[in-house]
Amino acid sequence: MREQRGDVPGALTHALQAPSEPTVLRGLVAHWPMVAAARESMQAAVAYLHGFERVDAPPVVATVGAPEVGGRVFYNDDLSGLNVRQEQVPLRTVLDTLLKYAERESAPMIYVASTTLDTWLPGFSDDNGLPLEGRDPLASIWIGNRTRVAAHQDVPDNIACVVAGRRRVTLFPPDQLRNLYIGPLDFTPAGQAISLVDFASPDLERFPRFADAMRHAQVAELEPGDAVFIPSMWWHHMEGLEPFNVLVNYWWRDAPGWMDTPMNVLMYALMTIRDLPPHERETWKEVFRHYVFDADEDTAAHIPAPARRVLSPLDDARARDLRARLLKRINR
Repeated sequence: MREQRGDVPGALTHALQAPSEPTVLRGLVAHWPMVAAARESMQAAVAYLHGFERVDAPPVVATVGAPEVGGRVFYNDDLSGLNVRQEQVPLRTVLDTLLKYAERESAPMIYVASTTLDTWLPGFSDDNGLPLEGRDPLASIWIGNRTRVAAHQDVPDNIACVVAGRRRVTLFPPDQLRNLYIGPLDFTPAGQAISLVDFASPDLERFPRFADAMRHAQVAELEPGDAVFIPSMWWHHMEGLEPFNVLVNYWWRDAPGWMDTPMNVLMYALMTIRDLPPHERETWKEVFRHYVFDADEDTAAHIPAPARRVLSPLDDARARDLRARLLKRINR
């Protein structure tokens, strides 16, 4: 995996010039007050976060698992449910509970995922900022103890900054889909489909192609102040390695705001294309190639510009009209 060090603007700029390649950014946020507090002690880090809490903030969603799950956020044995439960609790309670269990060898797993910074910790970003000029990212905080989040993909680009504890990140290129043995698409622990392979103890008899995936893996351990740039749709497995871990991440898409997630198209294609006769699927593969994957300025050049409609370049207004037409067709 690429690694860079240096000043914040320069390191970020260099990393984002190759947006399809992951990069470890050593010391990217080492200057943050939050990182300084975490290096002092766990208690200092918790006290620092307490200083930004909103008195009237809604509860956070905490994922909790018994010590026996080993920090792994996953399914039960037959994939009919999960091996963890979710509770709505005040953020202060989560932080104080993590302190309570920090010295215990066998502690329950506690994990607060993707919590919007400005909603629960207003002012944190003013003191702990990251310049991402030209982008409007969603900034979130992730808090927990020793946790393991299975390999999954996210549509947005992502810069994940370790601000307390240590994390191990294992990345795979998007083309490793087949080798990672992905679970259900429509029932997941946290919204994204995940690999069914236990990275701590891979069962290569059940998942033999995982050995091929590992030959393409990129692994890094991140200390407080380090960050990693994860490009869109790269598979990533995240492990919290300490009794107290905090990560701040920034998500953004280099796409117009009116664009829906491609996952909606995949779900609809499963319903309308996957089970067609093979010769019909081949036909539709050619249709998608022509109109979507290989589309260029010549695709509709033979049609007068005012008559191209959805084959014209889309904008917010055309997208709203197209969405309305689709909803009408789907719901009829």
